[in-house]
Amino acid sequence: MQASGKNAGLGLALVSACAFGGSGVAAKPLIEAGLDPLHMVWLRVAGAALVLSPLAWRHRDLVRRRPLLLAGFGLIAVAGVQAFYFAALSRIPVGVALLLEYLGPALLLGWIRFVQRKPVTRAAAAGAAVAVAGLACVVQIWSGLSLDPLGVLLGLAAACCQAFYFVFADQGTDGEDVPDPMGVIAHGMIVGALVMTVLARPWQMDWRVLGGDAALGDVQVPALVLLGWVVFVATVAAYLTGVVSVRMLSPQVAGVVANLEAVVATVLAWVLLGEHLSGWQMAGGALVLGGAFIAQSSRPAPAVVAGESILPEPAAPSSASPSPEPEPEPEPERATA
Repeated sequence: MQASGKNAGLGLALVSACAFGGSGVAAKPLIEAGLDPLHMVWLRVAGAALVLSPLAWRHRDLVRRRPLLLAGFGLIAVAGVQAFYFAALSRIPVGVALLLEYLGPALLLGWIRFVQRKPVTRAAAAGAAVAVAGLACVVQIWSGLSLDPLGVLLGLAAACCQAFYFVFADQGTDGEDVPDPMGVIAHGMIVGALVMTVLARPWQMDWRVLGGDAALGDVQVPALVLLGWVVFVATVAAYLTGVVSVRMLSPQVAGVVANLEAVVATVLAWVLLGEHLSGWQMAGGALVLGGAFIAQSSRPAPAVVAGESILPEPAAPSSASPSPEPEPEPEPERATA
């Protein structure tokens, strides 16, 4: 991969992590104002599906070409992550649920190594380990050691769904018929919105909350402004830049960089919502940054292009070895009288 392409992919991965990290800061005031968490997720996914519907129409041929990819992305990478994470939140502390969800990049490395049987670089594995240790400090996992077993299973299910987000984002990039990432995201959002409609039952939502204000720290902000941030920035922009970054980097590297989302969320909650940021959390944030730096420094193994031989080219004859004598040219035929 060219250095410029890798730098661009890393930049997009950072933008995606920051955009995803800003979702909680904008969604929490709406939930505190009276929205049910599942209704908040439905508004997020359905709003993004509406915004991306022109892209879905433009890439409508994907429904025929890649129906399983679109269904898997929407069901697992969109609806599955959200549903399992919020179900885990109902049974275990927020910090533990967040840590369990962000075990996804570590599970992704195991999928790549043992299921896809592809090499995993040492830098990516080391970066994932450092990032997970940093996340444990960011969410202060020791504050919730009395855990509900079902809540832990739900959190691990969210982690598996997050790992498959990166798998689906990279799906089909090795073949000739590569699906457009914009079309995959647009159709995936529509599928996710349909699934979340069944789970959240939005007809029971208190729609009056969206017509009022919500408290963002000490400031009253219109609820529709916060919802617009969640839809346009924390969902549409986050998914678009995230999927493209996976295509430009690799699932294993982009997955480790995505751990920065938890750090961004914690810092924004400290700045905008006035939540306390401890020394352990700052140290954990530094570890996550270090893990992302280690992971992005990895160099993928050279890939073999289909149809090419993996055997070395025959070496040119050495000057020390005797060169073969040229064959005598055939004598021209003599004309007969």
